[in-house]
Amino acid sequence: MALAFITGGSKGLGAETARHAVAKGWDVAILDLSREAAQPLLDELPGVRFFEGDVTREETVVAALDALGETPDLLVNNAGILKFALLQDTSFEDFARIVNVNLTAAVNVARLVAARMISRGSGCIINITSSAGIATSPGVNAYAGAKRGLAAMTEMMAQEWGPLGLRINSVAPGMNRGGMSAQVYVDPAIEKRRTAGVPSRRLGTEADIANAVLWLASDEAAYINGHELVVDGGLTKATMSMIPRD
Repeated sequence: MALAFITGGSKGLGAETARHAVAKGWDVAILDLSREAAQPLLDELPGVRFFEGDVTREETVVAALDALGETPDLLVNNAGILKFALLQDTSFEDFARIVNVNLTAAVNVARLVAARMISRGSGCIINITSSAGIATSPGVNAYAGAKRGLAAMTEMMAQEWGPLGLRINSVAPGMNRGGMSAQVYVDPAIEKRRTAGVPSRRLGTEADIANAVLWLASDEAAYINGHELVVDGGLTKATMSMIPRD
């Protein structure tokens, strides 16, 4: 059975990816900050292995990988944080923390897992980026820059590790109702206005993203390497449709 290692897998997109992976026959392990937060998912999916730790601490990641006892076939680099604020209202510490979790730690986790995959000669890494790194907006803050940086690093990883047997891609979610963006849609009027701007006329779901991740990890996507798959209902391509014509 193939092994998927998911960071930030306790809830939200990470948890949904774990559910989809288990349903497709994957063995799943997750790394996240709190076992307490992960317990509902672990009760739901008793076969999932859990490792507690902070992805920004290299020793924690190494310890989890050592404890697995085998090299993952798939890394889903999902751990991330978001704090909505205008740049002038953001402290240096908050900015640095957002970049550290979403970019620096993601690259380091990929590097640590890739070293083991390279020794075996195969493996798949999927970094979770964001449409906010493609078409950003005020208040998204360091998250936008970090996710755009992770997309660029995904391309670099594919160039460096592709010849060694690895596939590295990214998935960029658009506006999703759940996860870190749930607070945005508490107001139904905001949800209605945002939905109207999406060509598919609906917000995304965590299942939409999980399906994309697991498709990229499948043999059906065997010749895709270094690509950012944008799953946003057409949002980032809709700029001209929002400009008045009369």
